[in-house]
Amino acid sequence: MRLVEFIAPLKKSPHRDRILAILYYKHRYENQNALTIDQVKQSLRQARAPKWNKVNVPDVLSKSGHYVDSPGVEGNKRLWCLTPSGIKNVQELLNLPSAEPEIEHDIGALSTLLSRITDDQIKAYVEESTKCLQVNALRASVVFLWSGTIKTIQYELLNYSVLDLNAALKKHDPKARHVKSMDHFAYIKDKITLLAALELGMLDKTQKDTLLEALNLRNRCGHPGKYKPGVKKVASFIEDVVSIVFL
Repeated sequence: MRLVEFIAPLKKSPHRDRILAILYYKHRYENQNALTIDQVKQSLRQARAPKWNKVNVPDVLSKSGHYVDSPGVEGNKRLWCLTPSGIKNVQELLNLPSAEPEIEHDIGALSTLLSRITDDQIKAYVEESTKCLQVNALRASVVFLWSGTIKTIQYELLNYSVLDLNAALKKHDPKARHVKSMDHFAYIKDKITLLAALELGMLDKTQKDTLLEALNLRNRCGHPGKYKPGVKKVASFIEDVVSIVFL
């Protein structure tokens, strides 16, 4: 996620909120633990913040109280960073979990994705997935996002001729029900849907294999058991399905 996307929810907020969010982003995602005034100004410009060139950054930082600290200088320029209170403040402003950066990144990626989805049902699934991430419910997040993913694939498959689609489905499951509408996919296994998408050229082999791996994770998360995916596993799942299906 780019800086401009990260601070976009704060476009109507005070300058202080955007500056604190920039310090947070640079620390979390670019390993810059502290910034100079000039670097903050450059980041405001990069993020296309409203009236960025008129922001009195030194004054804003000096009035940010316990949210910021100055750990030293770089050359003859003072450095600024967030305190733990400042970090917590940004997390509350942007509704971020106080957890691993991967989760925060995924929340931002899904939030950006939501603005591109026009189908209400698919959008609802992605919204539920995002909400689950925000409370660290990783298994539920995987299940909801997969539901939106397979629905998207099914919609795209309906753009092919009915004859070609059903021939592809029956090649991999001779007993597959005849499909003419979205409702009929309720009787088709997700694995068969992915194989049909490969057969029709909608997916290539690598994409199909990656989505089958994602489906396996969804099944482990959706079925009763003790399995709990790690943050990196879920981050990889989200990156894969978003890049293959939604972008």
